[in-house]
Order: sequence, then C-alpha cells, then structure tokens
Amino acid sequence: MTKVLITGGSGLIGRHLARHLQDKDYEVAVLTRKKSTNGPVEAYFWDPGKDMIDEDALRSSNAIIHLAGVNIGEKRWTAERKLQIQESRVKSGDLLFNHLKKLDSRPKVFITASAIGYYGAHSSENIFKETDPPAGDFLGDTCRKWEAVADRIGELGIRTVKIRTGIVLTAKGGALSRISLPVKLGIGSALGDGRQYMPWIHMEDLCNIYERAIVDSEFSGAYNAVAPEHITNYDFTRILARHLHRPFWFPRIPAFALRLAFGELSVMILEGSRVSSEKLLASGFRFQYPDLEGALQHL
Repeated sequence: MTKVLITGGSGLIGRHLARHLQDKDYEVAVLTRKKSTNGPVEAYFWDPGKDMIDEDALRSSNAIIHLAGVNIGEKRWTAERKLQIQESRVKSGDLLFNHLKKLDSRPKVFITASAIGYYGAHSSENIFKETDPPAGDFLGDTCRKWEAVADRIGELGIRTVKIRTGIVLTAKGGALSRISLPVKLGIGSALGDGRQYMPWIHMEDLCNIYERAIVDSEFSGAYNAVAPEHITNYDFTRILARHLHRPFWFPRIPAFALRLAFGELSVMILEGSRVSSEKLLASGFRFQYPDLEGALQHL
C-alpha cells in the first residue's frame, strides 16, 4: 500500500485530500504539532519553528505532499503577516529538505502546493503558462521561494511536482463560502470593475491532480491547477447568483472601498489574469468540472 505523508493536513485542502486518498485505499499520515492525536489518520510530530521532526514519518512514506502554510487571504498584509506567510512555507520546506538529505531511503515523490500568485496579482491580456517567470510582487516572490524548496528536494533525486492552484471551490468553507455570503444576502455584486479573471478549480479535480502526481512517474515540474474555463469576476458572481436564486443588480463595489477595507490584500480581489491548464490537459488529465455551471450545480 502506498503511504502518503501530508503537511498542512488540518487545512481545507489537506482534510479533503486525506479523505480522498483514504477512499482510494492509500495509507495517509500527517505531520502535526500535537504530540498525540485520535484523528482518522496516523500522526507524526513536527515543529518547524524549533527545527524538530520525527524522521520516521519521512522514512516510512512513499510520497510527501507539502501543504503547510498560513492562510494568505485570512488577514491584512502587515509586514509581520507577510513574513509569517513566507516563513510558514519556506522554513517548513527547509526542515523537510534538511532531514530528507540525511536519509538513505527517501520517498519517491515530493509534491508541493503553490499558487497562481506565482504570476503576480495583476490583470493583463496574457494567458499565463508554467514556463512564464514569477512576478516581482509579494505573491510572485512568495511562490518563487515556496517552489525553490521543492527544487532543492528535487536535487536529491526525488521526483518533484509543483501544483500552482487557483481559487478552490468546495461546498463548505473556503473561498466559495465567502463569495456566496453577500449573494445570499441579496447584495451580490461584481468587485471593482468586475473584469478581472478568477481562475478556479473544483476540490475534487484538485484532489485528482494530487493523486495523479503521486502515481504518474511522468508527472514532474509545475502544473497550473485551474479549470480550463476563463471567467471574469462579473460573470462568476452573476452565475453564482443565478444558482442561488438571488438577485444580481447591486451596484459594483468600488475598488477604493475594497482597498480601504483590506489594504494591500485587496489586490487578490481586484486583480486577476487568465491562467492556462493546457499542460495538464496535454498530460491526459480530464477535469470532472471544467466549467463553473457544472461545478456550482454539483456543489
């Protein structure tokens, strides 16, 4: 049985992915700061802040999925918060690298989460592909450093995959719950000019991408985990309002109001470009939910 070790297993994606893999008869374990757990999966102790990890977790695993990192969109981006966002990803990855390099027997594959923020928080006519360089803004720099850890692990001879994820849609929690709230209240509206793109992916498709990365030895390097449909904020909100049987007439929320409310974090709401999923499709991956209509109908 293939054993998969997940960091960040208590997060939204981690919880769904663990259940998905267990349903497919994988053995799943997580790294946790709790010294004991009665949870549904095997748990090993680690504390990246103190450079501590149970090496048995690494030694016994066939695959590692690195999801750990504080929520980028949860709080305003103060200088302290920005440092937390980067260090939670990079230091935890460095800890894995430093202990993996000491082992004689290593996992076959290392899969790291990343984000489409790699291409930056801006709107452009470009359709970003995996070969495009990282942006020079905060999100681009964070993703570049995040992925650099995986590249170092790849130098140990471990197959490495980087999953650049868009907005993840799931029935409970996450982005869709936050986007849905004003719509349910009858004040659904486009944000800013509404023309910014919202690259998204259904949680089931994302879990299938991670599983594919585990089993397919040809899967390597960066992949954009976004649905093939390109949709703007205006159309996303309009379609969502229709599915929720709520009006979509409220005036667009002006950009200055969002900047006042969220500070620099507002770029994640007000900016967005198209991102290509062609590399995934060319690999033979098939989306269960390639368009928003079908995804919302299911959710």
